[in-house]
Amino acid sequence: MTTLAGVAGAPLATVNRRLVAGGTFILFGLIDIVLGYFAHKGDATFALSLPTASVHVPSIHAPAAVICYVLGAASVALGTWRATVDPSRRVRRLSIAVVLLFFVISLLLWADAGSTIPINLVNLLQNTLTGSIPLILGALAGCVCERSGVINIAIEGQLLLGAFTAAVVASVSSLWLGLISGSLSGGLIGFLLAVFAIKYFADQIILGVVLNVLALGLTNYLYDSILVNHQNLNAGNTFSVVKIPVLGDIPVIGPIFFNSNIFLYLTYAAIIVVQIGLFSTRWGLRVRAVGEHPTAADTVGIRVLGTRYSNVIMGGLLAGIGGAYLTVGSVGTFSPDMSSGLGYIALAAMIFGRWTPLGATAAALLFGFTEALGNILGSINVPIPTYILAMFPYVATIFAVAGLGGRVRAPAADGQPYIKA
Repeated sequence: MTTLAGVAGAPLATVNRRLVAGGTFILFGLIDIVLGYFAHKGDATFALSLPTASVHVPSIHAPAAVICYVLGAASVALGTWRATVDPSRRVRRLSIAVVLLFFVISLLLWADAGSTIPINLVNLLQNTLTGSIPLILGALAGCVCERSGVINIAIEGQLLLGAFTAAVVASVSSLWLGLISGSLSGGLIGFLLAVFAIKYFADQIILGVVLNVLALGLTNYLYDSILVNHQNLNAGNTFSVVKIPVLGDIPVIGPIFFNSNIFLYLTYAAIIVVQIGLFSTRWGLRVRAVGEHPTAADTVGIRVLGTRYSNVIMGGLLAGIGGAYLTVGSVGTFSPDMSSGLGYIALAAMIFGRWTPLGATAAALLFGFTEALGNILGSINVPIPTYILAMFPYVATIFAVAGLGGRVRAPAADGQPYIKA
């Protein structure tokens, strides 16, 4: 009877999923049309070059209302199709991405219609990429840890302590020593996480929260007791921009991907190394085996505990680099609680990305884009309250997780301590 009930209920669930998805698409399409209706008369202008670029690409002038109507109608049509068809997972994800893209374009058209201030798309994407650096590195740290079976809630603390240490060390020595020390401080948090989670079997979620509170309290205390009275220890040194020859001169693409400081290039390297390492090497196969079935891995000679120790510390080192970016790679100076929940967002990006480096990177870029979008809209004085603009990243993440996340499965042994027989 239970089996029959489950089979009978499956088509109804599929229909409900189709109707919800289709209705959401239609809602976004109607919003696009409303944005077109309320857009000011005139074109929206999108600049494709930075003011300092050696080669200027002509700006795009687009009739705002007309394009909003067209994109809204297309989203409504997609919604109608989606309500009647249950396509493959890849097509579902593509349709969601298209509808969200249409909404973003319509929003930008509405915001800039008739304005004398163009929206610089290169600047928008450049800010997206650089603003996502700590999120990407934090999400990669989570992938490395959790693929070996240890939950890493302590990414927030690793970012925060890395930012503090990098700022102080860079102020008294050099920027490179600041970066290295920031990474090592994140590794220290990872070491504490590994010892208490692996050796003493502490609850990994509670342990991660405790380590975050420890890092927050420690950095706040040191800031108030030392940095406030000794400004020379918080001097505000930052890495300079490094432009890649030839590649950095490519119009549009060059300033976005090849004209930044060292942290962006380190992030590129980290994505490639972690992706290839986890899925194309013997080391990665062993790590995934430990995270899925540690007992079976142990029986074939894989050092389960050693693998977990090394991965958790390695993840801390990665997150520490992300923390160092917040100071010596961005604003220079340290301020209390400057990570502002980025570690938890990185954790959500890792889950959204299904515990894969490339997926986690894409999710982190999504959050970074919505944050940069809110900043751009605020700079051109759109009639939207600032607190609504600040909500953009979180609202977009909720929609993305609800629409794209679906049922995700963590590594089977994630969070489970291993007791060697």
